[in-house]
Amino acid sequence: MEVLDFMTITEKRQASRFADLISAAHVNACYTCGTCSGGCPLTGMESTRDERLDCRKALRMVLLGMEQELIDSRFPWICTACYRCLAGCPMGVKLTDIWTRAKALRPREQVPGVLHKGVEMCLQTGNNMGIPTADFVETLQDLAAELAEEECPGFEIPLDKIGADYLFFENSKEVFADFEDLKWWWKIFYAARVDWTTSSTNWESVDWGIFTGNAEASKEIARRKVENMKRLQARTMILPDCGGASMGTRINLEKYFKHEFGPETGHDYVYFFDVLLTFLQEGRIRVDKTVHADRIFTWHDSCKHGRGPRLYWGDDCFEKAREILGYCFDMKNFREMPRNRMNAYCCGAGAGNWPGPFQAEKTEHGRYKAEDIKATGAELVVVGCSNCRDQIMRNLRKAYDLDIEVKYIWQVVADALILEG
Repeated sequence: MEVLDFMTITEKRQASRFADLISAAHVNACYTCGTCSGGCPLTGMESTRDERLDCRKALRMVLLGMEQELIDSRFPWICTACYRCLAGCPMGVKLTDIWTRAKALRPREQVPGVLHKGVEMCLQTGNNMGIPTADFVETLQDLAAELAEEECPGFEIPLDKIGADYLFFENSKEVFADFEDLKWWWKIFYAARVDWTTSSTNWESVDWGIFTGNAEASKEIARRKVENMKRLQARTMILPDCGGASMGTRINLEKYFKHEFGPETGHDYVYFFDVLLTFLQEGRIRVDKTVHADRIFTWHDSCKHGRGPRLYWGDDCFEKAREILGYCFDMKNFREMPRNRMNAYCCGAGAGNWPGPFQAEKTEHGRYKAEDIKATGAELVVVGCSNCRDQIMRNLRKAYDLDIEVKYIWQVVADALILEG
């Protein structure tokens, strides 16, 4: 690390690879008050004592010409982009834009873990795992046959159906390994007698481009979703369940493809919360609350289904989630987490940290979420994001001795469905 020469700071800022963001992200407005660091779970973690970085320090590094040290650090990669720093900043500094730029400036061969490989695979094959089209189609058809035999007589996968009401995208990890997870949404579509479809190509719901600061890849992944919607003449695109993917997709739709949506085009996009709530409110599906009788449960507010959309677009899914739960549970058994909605803590797995290589960091990052879960006394934690589910169920539960079950909110709905012949 070179000795700082304060006489050349202005020149360094002008030549900085962050120069445009110093103005656009209001970095010069920083009070150095430390509100960002005070609200960030990364601050003071034992697993990061070697770097001793936090939000405030990282921001000063950019302003003081130490950007390369930030780019070379793991700080931008263990940040989950939970937006607590952005929500708390009294001056509206867009700190997460800075961390994303730092990721983007890392040479692609130095992107930690498998994330960049997944991006390349998705761009080459249409999904992160490189699953061939024939294998994808066969897997879906086999699972559909199982579901038809088990619970939903006559169920078939409507692949590449033209003119459907809804277009649904799959998460490659479910197609590759977590097969049963696919059936919950299928059961809901079956019970609702909804006209839906999925694509046989470029079907990946997840966007690892946004996880790696690869804006062009993220845009291309979103473009392919739009092209599938247009090719299949689907009326409504369902945003991915993965919080990061839904956020990444929506950012690109709003920035580059907004003209493809609206009454004049016949196309729209919605969150899955909207789909579930519409089906329940309109009576298209019916559920039996007794399936979850006497279960003490809580809800985890995913950052990118709540705080992120609220800060970017002024809307969120906080109350939608709770309304859906009200159909499936006796709400007298609901235990709200002490820190919820805009104040909720991240699970620690966002922005690519679940598939990422930093095990100690993502586990310690989730300590406040574990505290909040314990405080509720709940036996069941309901979530709305695949990364959150995996982090809480497969990591935090063991690391923090949480005696809980973890379920998706659509899984809860599917479990309580009243299936009619």
